[in-house]
Amino acid sequence: MDNLFFTDEHIMIRDMVREFADTEIIPVARELDEQGEFPTALVNKMGELGLMGILIPEEYGGSGLDMVAFATAIIELARADASVAITMAAHTSLGSLPILMFGSEQQKNTYLPKLATGEMLGAFGLTEPDAGSDAGATKTKAVRDGDEYVVNGGKIFITNAGKAGVLSFTSQVIENGKNLGIAAFSISTNTPGLEIGPKEKKMGWHASDTRQLFFKDMRIKTSSMLGTPTNGFKTFLKTLTSGRVSIGALSIGTALGAYERALVYSTERIAFGKPINNFQSVGFKLADMATKIEASKLLVFHAAWMKDQGLDITKEAAMAKLFASETAMEVTTEAIQIHGGYGYVKEYDVERFFRDAKILEIGEGTSEIQRLIISREILKEIQI
Repeated sequence: MDNLFFTDEHIMIRDMVREFADTEIIPVARELDEQGEFPTALVNKMGELGLMGILIPEEYGGSGLDMVAFATAIIELARADASVAITMAAHTSLGSLPILMFGSEQQKNTYLPKLATGEMLGAFGLTEPDAGSDAGATKTKAVRDGDEYVVNGGKIFITNAGKAGVLSFTSQVIENGKNLGIAAFSISTNTPGLEIGPKEKKMGWHASDTRQLFFKDMRIKTSSMLGTPTNGFKTFLKTLTSGRVSIGALSIGTALGAYERALVYSTERIAFGKPINNFQSVGFKLADMATKIEASKLLVFHAAWMKDQGLDITKEAAMAKLFASETAMEVTTEAIQIHGGYGYVKEYDVERFFRDAKILEIGEGTSEIQRLIISREILKEIQI
């Protein structure tokens, strides 16, 4: 499969990130999970390796690589620990890309060089208490007051929120009493009026920083808007489309981490006088797991490759995210089953992969939303 999408550069990236994951992430992953400790040292190291700016052009201090390289890196990181992977993925696809795609030259020069090195982390605020799957129901409001907007509202479940230096977020825009639609803004996280809530206590992704945000009469310059007041909806839709490729890649890595451990365990565990992988019931589980992981890779890398060609990937990204995330949930479940009782204890890691997998069917659009997007896109094809 590598020959379909990979160049020599992609193989080099894969091998570099795999070595980093094996030598520096895996030895501390269990401890990070148990302590709920943000992986600051690993984030700094990823910055040194150029991973935090993997999609940012060289002119802004980034690595200037493509979406296939990004997906490759995320897979290798998530194969070791999903918390580390989502920190880098959210920073890139949600925190950096909106500025790169829609920001002014001043915004790009202000934020991208620091984002590229990992000196500054990025976050993206979209979800609200009453605006999850229905992201267009955003209630946060930015009311024009001279050359400023006064913002009130809030966001929930925001990855990197407590560690980010720059926040992009969506809001309704009100000017002269008229609602102009949803816009996107980028601001420094030390902006007065922005309050950051405590770290969420989550089922998985324990080392990832997830928090609620509150905007209380927060004054921001009109120049902090990304694009125009009428293209904010398009901004976050395009952001989510790229984000679905990264979640698909994260799903593959999560599935791989669990599958590889189950495969090794199946050769070591002896029952009835032979390794348990000699039993058809276990062998068939492993066969299904491996097949679905490979199918997920094809979907994710195809969507990433199409993105690199400048093609619309609305359908392909939704398909990749849907199939890969559901594969991750299935594979991690079966990995526990293969381990038996040992799979239920923390010493064997597969329970961590299981806990980390569930959110993949929810974040960046639930499985139900992905099916809605796919159905709409395929129906367009027969209406031509």
